[in-house]
Amino acid sequence: MKTVPLATAIYARCSTSDQTCDSQLKELREYVARRGWSIAAEYIDSGFSGTKASRPALDSLMKAAALKKFDCVAVFKLDRFGRSVLHLSQQLATLENYGIRFVAISQGLDTDASNPTSRLLTGILSCVAEFERELLRERTLSGIRAAQAAGKHVGRPKRIFRRDEVVRLRDEEGLSWRAIATKLNIPTMTAVAAHRDFHAEAGCTETVPAKMPVFSSSSLALSTSV
Repeated sequence: MKTVPLATAIYARCSTSDQTCDSQLKELREYVARRGWSIAAEYIDSGFSGTKASRPALDSLMKAAALKKFDCVAVFKLDRFGRSVLHLSQQLATLENYGIRFVAISQGLDTDASNPTSRLLTGILSCVAEFERELLRERTLSGIRAAQAAGKHVGRPKRIFRRDEVVRLRDEEGLSWRAIATKLNIPTMTAVAAHRDFHAEAGCTETVPAKMPVFSSSSLALSTSV
């Protein structure tokens, strides 16, 4: 029974536009040919840093992977696919979920289930990615604390407007939420929330018209000004 060649997508990347991916592509094509596989597509990002999670050719590759347009992804080196361990771990996990094999030909890395180092590689990358996430989280929190200590505002900027004017324009003039938002230069849902909160503070039980959806305060940018 004749074996069907493994459909392989090859991916190459170089960091600057004055570099070329020719040497990577040559090695990848020869590797695929030696294995008796077939090249389903070639994806090339020229002039893109490996630290960027989103790259045109890489994004196209992942979309094609979701559609099962190939069985394997081959790169010359792991860092051609990505330099962030967190991003790399996520991408490899996604390919694994799609049932697609990943090979870094110059480093002997292969996520084929029959390869004894496959699970070890995935496990190591996952652990390092988790460590990277924690470091990023700690750096972010440290930066926030330092900014707050220096008296800087952290988070969304406060919107300065008169909530009673929202109520007047809505209740007395009958303007639409969009018209009120345009007039006061605020988001529509900020106007809705301001109107709702104003009446809630006044002891009114009906905060919005019956057909108006109620949004939780966590999803809105509310004003504290008067």
